Formats: sequence, C-alpha cells, structure tokens
Amino acid sequence: MLECVINVSEGRDAATLEALVAACGPTLLDWHADPDHHRSVFSLAGPGTRDAEPASRVLSRVAARRVDLTLHRGEHPRLGAVDVVPFVSLGTTTVDRQIAIDAAHSFARWWSEAYGVPCFMYDDADPEGRDLPSVRRTAFKHRRPDYGPSLAHHTLGATAVGARKPLIAVNCVLASAETDVANRIARQVRESTGGLPGVRALAFRLAGGKRMQVSLNLVDLDRTGLEEAVTAVRDLARAAHTDVAGVELVGLVPRRELDDCSTEFLRWAELDLECAIEARIALGGWQAMQARQAPDSE
Repeated sequence: MLECVINVSEGRDAATLEALVAACGPTLLDWHADPDHHRSVFSLAGPGTRDAEPASRVLSRVAARRVDLTLHRGEHPRLGAVDVVPFVSLGTTTVDRQIAIDAAHSFARWWSEAYGVPCFMYDDADPEGRDLPSVRRTAFKHRRPDYGPSLAHHTLGATAVGARKPLIAVNCVLASAETDVANRIARQVRESTGGLPGVRALAFRLAGGKRMQVSLNLVDLDRTGLEEAVTAVRDLARAAHTDVAGVELVGLVPRRELDDCSTEFLRWAELDLECAIEARIALGGWQAMQARQAPDSE
C-alpha cells in the first residue's frame, strides 16, 4: 500500500478546494485545509502505484489550473503551488521502500516535463538523503533542481518530491497570543535546536492575532511519538503560564501510534481511532466515510 500526502498552497477558496477534493476521487483518505497557512493537505492511498501516483497527477493538474503562487499570501513556507509531494510506503520491506522511490521519481519526471515545474528530490528519493528543510534552505541558491528547468515556474514555482517513512503532522494551538512564548516552545522541542529527536517545529500566528500555534512534524516515530511530543509542548506552555487549547492533526497517523498513546492523552487531545490511516482505508476512504455520516434522505 502506497500513500501520497500532497501539500497544495491553497487553503481559502472554497471552489478551488472543492475542485481539488473532487480530483482525488475514491483514492482520497483525508484532506485538511488551513486558511491561516493558506495550505491544504490531501492524503491519497492505494495498492502499489495503481492509485496513489496516478491520483497525485490528477490532483496536480487541477492545482496547475487553479492555483497561482504569485497571488499567494500565507503563514507557511512554500516553494510552489503544488508544494510538497511525498510518497510514503506503508509497508516495511526493501521492495515497499523502492516502490515509493520509483513513484516519486516518476511523478517528478512527469510534473517537470508536462508543466515545466522544477522538482527537488528529498529523503529516500534523493541519493544524498537530503531532507525537506534542506530543500527549502538551498533550492535555487546552492542546489539545482533534480528535474526540470533551472528557474522556478512563473505561477507554479517549484515542487519538493520525496519518498519517506510515515510521519505525524500536528498543530498545538496555544491559549496565548505571545509570539515569544510560541517561538521559545518551538525552539525547545525541535531537534535542530536541542529538543526532541526527530521533531521539527515552527510557531505561527493564527487569524485575528489572538492565538499562537506550535506546528510539529514528527519525522522519526521510533524515537519520538505523538504523546511525548504534544505533552512536551503542553508542559512547556504551562511552565510559561499558558496552556495548549487544542490539538489538531494534519492528515492521518499510523494506528500503532494511537495504540501507543494513553487513554488519558487521547481523551484530552480529543483524538480517536478514526484518525488512523488503517481505519480510513478500512472505511473505504474519505468519500465513503462522508456518505456513512450523512443523514438518511427522506
């Protein structure tokens, strides 16, 4: 089973979001739109490359028609309209890993040739193993694209395309509007500044300026899991005389990560087993889940 978690630089226009969701078809497991970040994340999954990789192309075609990076204003750092395209093997064998790598290179080759968008490979898809933060720091400055032209597309920018293990993206909304507090917490939990192993963290201001958000990417779940990372943010917030007012997953998580969480934590964070990738696949995807939840027509 192969998952593709596409990040698109659009989180506000309802008509565009509706078109993007429709483009995913039955391969869509979950989607999350954030107007503050002006960004949406679409989780696609299917067996091998028969569903996830072709569906990623259909979604990208729609994004190419409807998203113009020159008009984009949002909190999240970005390279392009179709900003990040990671292929995630949900299996653990060498063959599973290679399927994800092959899908990443196939997508990057197609996207660069069909639309003229430069693509930078990362994680397992990059022979040097460079990560996504490295791509953001060095793209076009110290690093040429792996596919496509040497300059960014005039409306679509560039795309980071990777193959990686499952990760967890989670936002911790603080009951505080203090930028210094949020930045300090992010700095204390991120690995690169001496925090938790495998944790990336950034602080963002939410709409209206009344709340700050600490956004986490947990990229090595064997070293730091969901409960440990979020609890660390909560403890640091409380030490700064504030608290975590809400926990928001961006995308889905492996079932084993939820199994490793305590009942008390899941209750406090308001998370349940429907957040698991495996559960959403078993339900038949996002569209099937919505159909089950819809009230019976009279």
